[in-house]
Amino acid sequence: MKKKYLYPFWLRFWHWFNALLFLLLIFSGLSIHFSDPKAIILIPFDVSIAIHNISGIVLSLNYLFYLVMNLISGNYKNYIPKLKNLKERIYLQARYYLIGIFIGEPHPFETDEKQKFNPLQQISYFFIMGFFMPIIIISGWLLMFPELAPDEFLGLGGVWPMALLHTIAGYILTIFMVVHIYLGTTGKTLGELYKSMLTGWHLSHEEQPKPAQAVKQSPKKKRILPIVFYNPITLTGTLISILSFVIIVFLIIVEFFTENPNPYLGIVTFVVLPTFFIFGLILVIVGALKENRRLLSAGEKVRKLPVIDFNNPKHQVATIIFSVGGLLLLIFTSFGTYKAYEYTDSDQFCGEVCHKVMEPYYVAYKESPHSRVGCVKCHIGPGADWFVKSKLSGTYQVFSTIFNLYSRPIPTPVENLRPAQETCEQCHWPKHFYNEKNQSYDFFTSDEKNSEYQISMSLKVGGGSPELGISDGIHWHMYLANEITYWSPDPKRQIIPWVKSKSLITGEETVYLDTTYKFPKEQKSPPREQIRRLDCIDCHNRPTHIFHQPNQTINKLLSSERIDKTLPYIKSISVQVLENYVRSRKTAFDNIKSFVTNFYKENYPDIFVAKQKEIEKAISELHKVYMRNYFPDMKANWKNYPDNIGHLFSPGCFRCHEGNHISTTGKVIANDCNVCHIITYQKAPNGVTQTSANGLDFLHPGGIENLSQKNKCYVCHGPQPQKPVFQPRIEQARN
Repeated sequence: MKKKYLYPFWLRFWHWFNALLFLLLIFSGLSIHFSDPKAIILIPFDVSIAIHNISGIVLSLNYLFYLVMNLISGNYKNYIPKLKNLKERIYLQARYYLIGIFIGEPHPFETDEKQKFNPLQQISYFFIMGFFMPIIIISGWLLMFPELAPDEFLGLGGVWPMALLHTIAGYILTIFMVVHIYLGTTGKTLGELYKSMLTGWHLSHEEQPKPAQAVKQSPKKKRILPIVFYNPITLTGTLISILSFVIIVFLIIVEFFTENPNPYLGIVTFVVLPTFFIFGLILVIVGALKENRRLLSAGEKVRKLPVIDFNNPKHQVATIIFSVGGLLLLIFTSFGTYKAYEYTDSDQFCGEVCHKVMEPYYVAYKESPHSRVGCVKCHIGPGADWFVKSKLSGTYQVFSTIFNLYSRPIPTPVENLRPAQETCEQCHWPKHFYNEKNQSYDFFTSDEKNSEYQISMSLKVGGGSPELGISDGIHWHMYLANEITYWSPDPKRQIIPWVKSKSLITGEETVYLDTTYKFPKEQKSPPREQIRRLDCIDCHNRPTHIFHQPNQTINKLLSSERIDKTLPYIKSISVQVLENYVRSRKTAFDNIKSFVTNFYKENYPDIFVAKQKEIEKAISELHKVYMRNYFPDMKANWKNYPDNIGHLFSPGCFRCHEGNHISTTGKVIANDCNVCHIITYQKAPNGVTQTSANGLDFLHPGGIENLSQKNKCYVCHGPQPQKPVFQPRIEQARN
């Protein structure tokens, strides 16, 4: 037995200090990702953040110290593997770790001053210290100072790729540390190798053959499996599969005990790691077949396929192992496949994985009336065929996201949605939409006093069936009593020049053409494959991903007193700041605060002082509105996603009911307001109140002089730029 001094003090100090920092970072990192107030073993979130940041900073300095000392002392040479006979030496070391260590074989390589590490240690340390450590340090600093991160990376916002890299590197380093701790117990005694790193002295128990000799010799050792499985490719595949499986089980346990797991955890657990696991199994089979071919070639035998001989104990063991392993693989594969299916169908997967791309739609979804209806319920629906279609289209979506090929804004996939009878009508049944629906609205004008206009109307929703004797209203005429088909040359379906109505009672068909639309001369009728049957989505086209129009939103905030309506011009400046003066979500709060406060400071200094709290509350509410409805990077807002319900801010109903659709017999699609709703109450800004159960003529809140019967509502109220008119109007009012 010999003692060799291999580990100087500086290396031992760095090693144990680094181990302590690793433990702090692992535990605090898990507490950050899976923080749960009910969990006893996790650190509180705020404490975890402090520990993680401080430990990360110290780890960075410790790593710098490690690099400098390695260069000064020349210790870095121990991490660079020699290329000569590297393949054979890796095979010997891998075989020792997988088999030899469990049957008492001697270590194939002796540790001395010239070679402190075996080939696998050299390769693993080289990548851990030279690749993963820089990744986790750099990404950690970028997460601490996100303004330094790139604006966009792989189609995602700059911070998210850094967070993903940081998390993946953290998991890899955690696994490395667990394996490292285990291998530290594989000396002659459990604590021998740990003692060496404490004292610096390494014990050599016996003379081992030199690597060159070890490579040349092929000692016959007792093998459990047939010889074809003892080759580098098979052993590598086995190692990959075992590590992948262990990590999968670990992450499943973590997810089970976590209330709100990280969105990327599911991808790693049920998509990425199973891919590596299967890849490892393929390597096992390929390596065994290749080794079998090599052995047969060397023996000049005619056989090309391995032979199973149950009289051979090794073949018996191999058969048992592969039979049991195959059964377990089938069970775990079935479970994993189901979990992968379940995860890829989850709202979290749809909304949070491609964060930048899907952020606008996921935010809108969570605040919508359908926030408890899963994404796949509408976008896929029941049945395997639509599931397969969605996954095939999703493959291109992943590709376009990675290579930044996606559109901004994302087009609404109206042409790919299933018919409403297979999705919407699983919960909503038009035949049961009886009678009428009373609706009240509060409007506020853009004058100094934010004058209020109130209106109530009865919407003729309609529905029912002839058997019940209840048959009237919108849904009856458009959906139940008639089959409506239409053709639109516009991908967004905002232009509908051709409509056909077929009575389901009499069978009569009527075709209506828009007299203002210029059909191509050679086109006598629309292409058959482009004709679509009218269903729920054609009118209710924003049932979930709703980007609210600012006028409507501010009206609701003023009516509910979440914004003080006594603040002069608050309606006008609210709409204007949202539409014209905020360009980035990062600067939204500062932009809104600057614009609103400067307006009142310059024009109403007394009110600015007297109603400071009200102004601050208004700023806060406007910021919430912006963050909920405006996404400049993706160009997602109400202007690019028109809502077809109504006709105030987009063509909507007027796509067909504008009075220009006429049949060959002179029939016109109705343009009368009272067809769909009756105004029963309205209170004008001047205080005049009108009430009638039979219907009222509409009073325009801005005055009759601003109401032109030749223009539709959306012509003035639609997505045209807001004009900055405040200063001239205020000066004029004061003069």
